[in-house]
Amino acid sequence: MRSFAFNVAYWILSISYGLTAAFAALAPGRGPASWVIRRYVKRMVQAMAVFAGIKLDVRGKDRLPEGAFIIASKHQSWGDGFATYDQFDDIAFVTGDHLEKFPLLGGVLKKLGAIVVNSCGGHEARKALAMRAAEARAENRKILIYPEGHLAPVGEKYKYRSGVWHMYRDFNVPVVPLATNLGLFWPEEKYEKHPGTATLEFLAPIPVGLPKDEFLARLEGVIEARTAELVAQATGKPVTPAMLIDAPIK
Repeated sequence: MRSFAFNVAYWILSISYGLTAAFAALAPGRGPASWVIRRYVKRMVQAMAVFAGIKLDVRGKDRLPEGAFIIASKHQSWGDGFATYDQFDDIAFVTGDHLEKFPLLGGVLKKLGAIVVNSCGGHEARKALAMRAAEARAENRKILIYPEGHLAPVGEKYKYRSGVWHMYRDFNVPVVPLATNLGLFWPEEKYEKHPGTATLEFLAPIPVGLPKDEFLARLEGVIEARTAELVAQATGKPVTPAMLIDAPIK
């Protein structure tokens, strides 16, 4: 019943705010569309709590550095974006081009300054990522990226992509790893929801200047280790390292 109630609320909110954002995107500047999307995200997080019984415990915000930085997050749930976006007043986010298939959403993403890249990766995706991320960096905005590039089921992981390192190197800003166990309560894109308290934890920033291999190893290591601990805390089971799986074929 909770899953049904939340999914009804999800579509009502998504359609109504989506249409409103599409009209707001016609106005000059990013402000109107951004205002609508921030309200949409806040209402969605409220709906998660009220209808699905999923509450959020957000930790580690005292670790966030001043100024611009990159947030590199574990990605277990479609709810990750809502939960993280709601923690900031203005954030640019990296997303795959699959979202552009939804009517009107492409224009809204463009107006928001979202960094839309080809989900399959490759040279063109890296080029687009660099160009659009540079625009966000020029505006001194925080940038959210999911280094795995895909939703990973709880207890599994994909190979971390190098796009986050290119931004880290080019922009010379710290990267804040973000661990989560939200996938226990809202698994990937699945219909069913499970009540409980999900944790998002911002970890210690990775300082600038690390070489590629060291940076990626450190990023993956801290995110996966803390995510496994958060999953264990919520389930009462032993800490189990995530299993590496192959990326889905598009």
